[in-house]
Amino acid sequence: MTAILSAVDVHRFYRRGGIFKRGERLHVLKGVNLEIGEGMAVGLVGRSGCGKSTLGRVLLGLERPDEGAVLYRGADIYGSDREEFSQFRRAAQVVFQNVQGSVNPRMTAGEIVGEPLRNFLGLSKREAAERARPLLEQVGLKSSDGDKFPAHFSGGELQRVCIARALAPEPEIIVFDEAVSGLDMVVQARVLDLVRRIRDERGLAFLFISHDLRVVAGLCDETAFMDGGVIAARERSVAALAKSGGAVLKEMLQSLPASMPKGAEQRV
Repeated sequence: MTAILSAVDVHRFYRRGGIFKRGERLHVLKGVNLEIGEGMAVGLVGRSGCGKSTLGRVLLGLERPDEGAVLYRGADIYGSDREEFSQFRRAAQVVFQNVQGSVNPRMTAGEIVGEPLRNFLGLSKREAAERARPLLEQVGLKSSDGDKFPAHFSGGELQRVCIARALAPEPEIIVFDEAVSGLDMVVQARVLDLVRRIRDERGLAFLFISHDLRVVAGLCDETAFMDGGVIAARERSVAALAKSGGAVLKEMLQSLPASMPKGAEQRV
């Protein structure tokens, strides 16, 4: 299977505390290798602070790794020219956890969804907003919702707006970074059903980052478990993941509900 996006021996360091951030040097990503193939849904799970969101930002080109490479179809995105990097940014979209913080409250939903169309296709503001309306319908909202501002949407509805925005430039892969963790269980289930439908219809690749195994259960083809800045295990099933070992992983597996979502016994 052709790899769309790959992390190759990726390291990332941060400075914590001290004047001008000259304090303790934290090794957040420690030689991470992760490959996402065409049409694959890969889960990335682990406790808060394990480095999974940092890896997501590095894969998206939002943070440069201190060592290693990020490859988009075999080419290092950090060694690309401006045009190549723009093509990559169009191909790799993201849906964040903090939907309120990831949208401009002064823009309508139509303008929010149309923003990538203006940036990547050069459409006018009006043209992009009109193109956004069918995208809103595809994610279960109304065409008329394009005239509403973020304050008039619920959390789940605004997350749908953000998913429509990610779909707008016709990407090859979408990274969902804790995209449903702030929603209640009922709304979570509805958003996850939407994600499944989008994947079935469009054949997109997904990287679904979460601290909750229940979120990726039944959704992903494979799940990578991250602990302490490394990929500690990557498997297709819960049973195989459990055998890969580690006290933290076993504790997370024990927290799974007795009634798993459909397909979860085969896939996590």
